Order: sequence, then structure tokens, then C-alpha cells
Amino acid sequence: MKSMRSSLTRQITATILALVAGTVLLCWFLNNTFLEKYYTYNKQDSMLEGFNVINNASKEGILEDDSFDVKFENLCANGNISIMVISADGTVVRASVNDTNLLRKTFMDVLFGDSMDNGVEIVDKADNYVLERQVDARLEGEYLVLWGTLDDGNLILMRTALKSIQENAWISNQFLAYIGVIAVIFSAIVSIFVSRRIANPILELTDISKRMADLDFNAKYHSKGQTEIDQLGEHINFLSETLEKTISELKSANNELQIDIEKKVQIDEMRKEFLSNVSHELKTPLALIQGYAEGLQECINEDAESRNFYCEVIMDEADKMNQMVKKLLTLNQLEFGNEKVTMERFDLTELINGVINSSSILLKQNDIHLTFQENEPIYVWADEFKIEEVITNYLSNAIHHAAFEKEIIIRYTKQEDYVRVGVFNTGRPIPEEDLERIWIKFYKVDKARTREYGGSGIGLSIVKAIMDSFHRECGVINHENGVEFWLELDTKNN
Repeated sequence: MKSMRSSLTRQITATILALVAGTVLLCWFLNNTFLEKYYTYNKQDSMLEGFNVINNASKEGILEDDSFDVKFENLCANGNISIMVISADGTVVRASVNDTNLLRKTFMDVLFGDSMDNGVEIVDKADNYVLERQVDARLEGEYLVLWGTLDDGNLILMRTALKSIQENAWISNQFLAYIGVIAVIFSAIVSIFVSRRIANPILELTDISKRMADLDFNAKYHSKGQTEIDQLGEHINFLSETLEKTISELKSANNELQIDIEKKVQIDEMRKEFLSNVSHELKTPLALIQGYAEGLQECINEDAESRNFYCEVIMDEADKMNQMVKKLLTLNQLEFGNEKVTMERFDLTELINGVINSSSILLKQNDIHLTFQENEPIYVWADEFKIEEVITNYLSNAIHHAAFEKEIIIRYTKQEDYVRVGVFNTGRPIPEEDLERIWIKFYKVDKARTREYGGSGIGLSIVKAIMDSFHRECGVINHENGVEFWLELDTKNN
């Protein structure tokens, strides 16, 4: 916790210091780079404004009047500008200095001197004035000089030193540097105090959340104000109470669910045990019935035709019931998981062709046309024997329920890592309410028709149990002209 507090305090302090120091350095850089230029630009505007004031006074004829004295002195004093106005014959009309001879000499140098030798840079130029930046070699200073002609024909010279601007800029930067150092030191002290004020509640919330993760809901945040952190703490308190209540409810519900599951397992076990017992109990009497029927068939009777008829009926029914018992036993083993599943790779096309060949007699007897145009082998992973039983069951159902055009189509739908096998037969669709029930044991959609061909209603239950043992899907789809049963098998060994 101390390490976290130190880390968080350092990060907040470093961030605040970086912001303050960066701001100070940026201001110092901008001052150092642009302040002098900004002062100079303002001074240029001040000189142009002064020129316009004097020019307007000359046009109004008040340039030499006493009424213009105050305005002229303010213009010179506030702008730190030396000004001289002379007439065409050289007479001084207005001057801001007593030593007019020196200013007059400067004026003559400007008018008739070599500008390139004096290091002159023209800043602005108009029809009646020129604003220049000059270097005075004698005084070793730089000046802004404006010279030109007033509207009344008089000549004007305005001059101001730039050294004061440079000194002001340097002093301003030096002052900013001192203030910057003080600001950084002060911000460091303040940031440490502020960061601790921020870090401590956050660390307290971190500890509370950690205890909540360990399902300890006794820890509560004690609010000290109405800041966002305090609101977060109150929300965490509410979350803690809600979680505690929810977990309590979930545990109660889970306990009830566990009881329900145990009851369901018991019921399911009883059901399976019942089917197992019924199958076992029926097997012996059915075998006896079949045996007596065979004996009856061999006995001599006065009415041989009648005797044979009854014997055949008994044998036929006994055989049907015997097949049902065998299927029940198979289904029971699959549901209990006692049936061993052998996963192997085999050619599905070859298996389907074998089932078709085995059913060829039934197809001819029922005048059914079967289409299976897959010639290329497709290898899948499953228990080959059980898949053969599934395909046989699908094909047998299709044969017995084929109607109208009496056509059966077996087709593949190939995907990236599995293949879907569909067995379609023309005929009446299965009612929608029966689609989910056909997989239930002993469930028959058309009991009369099922009885006709000896169906027991167990075949599709065996198919579902086999596919569940592979953890693969099977199902049925109604089409406009028939029904399609399908199953999916892996083509890759995942």
C-alpha cells in the first residue's frame, strides 16, 4: 500500500510539475523570441499614428499654434520619440529637442546619406513617408526613423531608439525566469499536498475493491465530502451491499437448483431402470411365444390352413416384439453410456452405397427412385457401425413414407470442418407440432401407418442417442414436397 501511495503521489506530482515547468518554459521561449518584435511592431504603429496626428495638424494649420503644444509634447514623451518638422527653406517649424542642429544633421543624413552604408532596412513605405530601421554607428545604437513630407509641404523626421525596447524585453525575460523558478518550487509543494489528498481516498477504494473481490463485504468507504471520489465511494458501498444480497440469493437459488437436479436424476434413473426391467422381462415370454408358435406350426391339425395362419400371425408378432426389445436394450445402453463408441476415420460415401445396395430390394418393391450422385470419397470421424445404423434408419423411414413421385435423394452439404448428410423423400410433411416429438421413444406421428410396416417408434430415439454420443447434431426439415432428415459428422480430427 505504501508503494502504491508513493507511486501515485509521484505520478501526480510529476504531472503537475511538468505542466507548470512546461508552461513557464513556453512563456519564456515566446517572450525571448517574439517580445522584442512585438514591442517594435507597436512602436511602428505609434510612430505612424504620431505622423498622422502631425499631418492632420498641418492640414488644419494649427501645427505652429500654442494649442497644439500639449498634444505634441504628449506625443513625444509617451512614445519616447524625437520629432522635427522643417520647412522647405530649412526653418525649424516644430522640434522636440533643444539641440535642433544635431537632429537637423541627422535629418540631412537620412535624406542625402547612403542608406546601404548606414545599414538601413526599410520597414514601411508610402507616398508621403518612409519608415526605416537604422543602425547609428556613432552612437552604436539601433533606431526606428520615419521621414517624409506633410500635406502642407513641410518635411518631418521622427526617430526613436530601439535599445530601450531590447532592454525591456531582456528584463521581462529575466523576471519571467525568476518567477518561473519560484512557481515550479511552489507548485512542487502544492502538488505533493494535492496528490496525497487525491491518492489516499483512491488507495482506500482500491483496498475495499480488493476485499470485495475476496467476497468480504464488511469494508465500507467513509465519505469526507461531495467530490467525485466520494460519490464513487458511495457507489462502491451500494455495489457491495447489492453484491452481498445477490450472492445470497444466488446461493439460495443454487441450493434449490441442486435439489431439483438431484430429483431429476433420480427420476431419470428410475425411468431408465424401468425400461431396462421391462425389456428384460419381455424378452423371456416373447421367446416362449415364438417357440410355441413354431411348435404349433409343426403339429398336425385337422384344419391345416387355419393352423398355419394363426401360427404365422403369432410368429410375426413375436418377431416384431423381439425386435422392439432389442432396440430398447440398444437405446438403454446408449442412454446409460454403456455402449462403447469407437471413433475411426472411414469413407462415408462407401458406407452409404453399401446401405443403398442392401435396401435395393425394398426400393424395387415400392417402386421408389433413389438419387445419390456422390462418387468421390469423403472421410469422416465417427463410429462406422453406429453411423451405418443411423443411415439405415433414415433410409428405411424414407422408403416407408415415400409418396407422390416416390423419390429419395441422398446429398451432402460440405462445410469447412464437417459435412451434413441429408436423406430426403417426397411425401406428406410432418406436422409442425410433431417435429420435436418424433425423437421421443414410442412416439408415432401416424400410428396406423407405422403399425402397417412394423415400426416401433424407437428408431429415431436410437438415432438421437447415437448422435448425442458423438456430440454431433441431427434433425429434420419439412420441405414443400417432402421431408428431409439430416446428421452432421466431423471431417477433421479436432
